[in-house]
Amino acid sequence: MEIYLATFEALSAIREGLVDPDGALSNWDEDSADPCSWSMITCNSDNLVTALGAPGQGLSGSLSWMIANLTNLKQVLLQNNYITGHIPKELGYLPNLQTLDISNNKLSGYIPESLGFLKHLQYLRLNNNSFGGAVPLSLASLPQLAFLDLSFNNLSGPVTTFPTKTFNILGNPLICGNHSSEKCSGLILARPLSFPINPSSDVQEDDLGLSRLGNLRIFTFKELQNATDNFSVKNILGAGGFGNVYRGKLGDGMFVAVKRLKDLTGTTGESQFRTELEMISLAVHRNLLRVIGYCATPNERLLVYPYMSNGSVASRLRGKPALDWQMRKRIAIGAARGLLYLHEQCDPKIIHRDVKAANVLLDDYFEAVVGDFGLAKLLDHAESHVTTAVRGTVGHIAPEYLSTGQSSEKTDVFGFGILLLELITGMRVLEFGKSVNQKGAMLEWVKKTQKEQKIELLVDRELGTNYDQIEVGEMLQVAILCTQYVPVHRPKMSEVVRMLEGDGLAEKWAASHNYINAPGKYSCESYKSRSNEDMDRDQSSVFGMTMNMDGDYDAHCMELSGPR
Repeated sequence: MEIYLATFEALSAIREGLVDPDGALSNWDEDSADPCSWSMITCNSDNLVTALGAPGQGLSGSLSWMIANLTNLKQVLLQNNYITGHIPKELGYLPNLQTLDISNNKLSGYIPESLGFLKHLQYLRLNNNSFGGAVPLSLASLPQLAFLDLSFNNLSGPVTTFPTKTFNILGNPLICGNHSSEKCSGLILARPLSFPINPSSDVQEDDLGLSRLGNLRIFTFKELQNATDNFSVKNILGAGGFGNVYRGKLGDGMFVAVKRLKDLTGTTGESQFRTELEMISLAVHRNLLRVIGYCATPNERLLVYPYMSNGSVASRLRGKPALDWQMRKRIAIGAARGLLYLHEQCDPKIIHRDVKAANVLLDDYFEAVVGDFGLAKLLDHAESHVTTAVRGTVGHIAPEYLSTGQSSEKTDVFGFGILLLELITGMRVLEFGKSVNQKGAMLEWVKKTQKEQKIELLVDRELGTNYDQIEVGEMLQVAILCTQYVPVHRPKMSEVVRMLEGDGLAEKWAASHNYINAPGKYSCESYKSRSNEDMDRDQSSVFGMTMNMDGDYDAHCMELSGPR
């Protein structure tokens, strides 16, 4: 009886700790005397719980430490959810655990040393979270561990050798070897960093004749030509300022997106191209689109990415069914986290220069993935960020970048603010500007609408009344903060993430009250010397989505940038 009571209490505590918006655990009924009848639970013939499996169920919240009371557990499968918090150290006290998969969540903190007590553990996946600190040495002593994936976290410090058949630590700022200062990158480890589709297969990439540069696969032009049916028009996913993107199918059956870069005159040579590309490939984060390979010839530059079947945020905003409000909020936070990584956690930092809904893709779990970062630098041969041609999309370009060609993190923050407006309104900037029945600039009208508390005028009609008015109002405030005219007035992306997650917005909004209500005053020294005529011209170029905008201006916008 004590075992059943402990099981019931443990499962109840797990249920209470998790947020279950889709009702996946709805039949975990406290009035039921048999937890083995509950969904996501597996029991053995003795009615003892041996598996908890709820992958991809939209669960959030945290994982209760009382899971340790389920001492007969052999499998814990909670991957592809949105669970936050830390791994309970008590998880390491499950004597029979063989499989632990909590990958693709939003977990953070340190990986507990206690996981090294799981002597029967064979399969451990902690990848695609936000774990920090060092990799516990205790994991190296697990006698039966055959599969370990710690990739795409923020783990640091030295990494030891693990006795696993398959081992992945890609996408962490780790140091390889006991006495090396060299960061772990690509395939420099003795263990393979890619998992075979069939875990029992011993076939490795070297045996297949695949060439690699660091963690990038080098494709021949013929391979990509075959994959895309000779770059057939029917395979075009998008066409934009950097070139066309094609859907492709590799020889092994994997679907990819192939970007065929254009305007190669004056770009970097092959050697520098490879160097820049390898640097970009080291920017690995759950909310960033990773480059998996490339092709470089004297006349061609092609980049290969994973294929995102759910398309871009821009296409989803125009498609059916409409993205619901919670999905839009998740997209905003995910994209913000990706940009935060580029700006503040990537060394050297990367300025995107074209943040917009068309450049934010959605993976199989509708997680936001920022694409096209680093491409501007690949195609600009100049050393500085000042370029002869401004790369970006009218309506998304920050005023200082448009007028001077000088980009910075705050350039991206401006574009992100416009992205937030697109998520709120469901419209592209040009469409939104045309719909504004007034003569002032679009952003000024947004500020006026917010001040008058008429937020419902901005919200996408496809949402109907199915949105949280307070959350929309808060996102609108963040958008306004991000699109201030003077760069120094805009928040950093780390501040944007915190505000979108509900921390610090009220204080930031109150502190910014003066310059939000006085957009014509420019406190930065670099702006003092500029004439009012220059400022007016920049305002009209960036914010001038007015009823007077003519077809020629529309054509110019489309020529400058289309869907990526």
